[in-house]
Amino acid sequence: MTTLRFTDKVKSLIETAKGLLPSVGADAVLIMVECDVDWSRLKKITGETNVVVSVDSSQQLALAQEAGIPAVCLGVPNIPVHERLTRSLLEAIADDLLTSGSTVVTLFSGFDADTLDSMSVVNLGEHLNRLTGRDLRQLETRVPLDTLKTVVDLAIEIGRDGREGKPVGTLFVVGDSRKTLACSKSVGFDPVKGYNRGDRNLSDARVREGVKEIAQLDGAILVSADGTVEAACRYIDCSAANVHLSKGLRPRHWAAAAISRSTNAVAVAVSETNGTVRIFQDGEVVLRIEPGLRRPMVWKGFDYEPPALEAKAEL
Repeated sequence: MTTLRFTDKVKSLIETAKGLLPSVGADAVLIMVECDVDWSRLKKITGETNVVVSVDSSQQLALAQEAGIPAVCLGVPNIPVHERLTRSLLEAIADDLLTSGSTVVTLFSGFDADTLDSMSVVNLGEHLNRLTGRDLRQLETRVPLDTLKTVVDLAIEIGRDGREGKPVGTLFVVGDSRKTLACSKSVGFDPVKGYNRGDRNLSDARVREGVKEIAQLDGAILVSADGTVEAACRYIDCSAANVHLSKGLRPRHWAAAAISRSTNAVAVAVSETNGTVRIFQDGEVVLRIEPGLRRPMVWKGFDYEPPALEAKAEL
């Protein structure tokens, strides 16, 4: 792996980011690195500035923390910069290194992995709204964050790329498998039935590719807390009473809200219309990721307009 080059330009960029903090009202500098780093040298350059670093490996995380630099570990290299930025911010909030109302100056590698060449200022109050570390930890009490990240990343890919150039709407229900199975029924053919558990785990890239194909079929995909696809093509059969959602959301979103309200599962819905990914907990949207910039937003209390259904949420 390459090592971050502390050229004069890189050092100048870091100094510029530090100088921007008071002028833009920022609270911290977030540095995203995709290579090895001389952490003691980075600490010397950043000094007492409030800096958070995003890394890709647990080894780099340990070295950064040993040097006295707060850091978060993504563990998913080779993802687009905007998705890396979003996940880095969420991780930092979950670890209480940043707050949801912060303004952050970010430095990252827009072109070459072994250098810092790009800068942006992010107002988390605009992009993350009411999302807090407590919210993320509450999600993790229901579903391990690693599993949730895997499902959300997969949902983002489906929302962004579709399948064979066509938009695909999808619903994942993650966790509380026993109850979600009881609150759903098969719509007919289940494409994952009969496979060993090891052949159905989303940690395997081949399984994730297979799920992209399944996503085109009707019905929800049920995923256990350990990332195993328990069933697919499931009709969500639980009440949507007392569910309040934004106008215009389709039955898939009502099903996601209903199942997350009736169980301890977290639902992840991909909009067929525009690829937006929404995460549901307790019958409400807690996170939205847009198909363009992938910036998460949170909201509550939108107008209530029930779908044209009889007290049932369906796909």
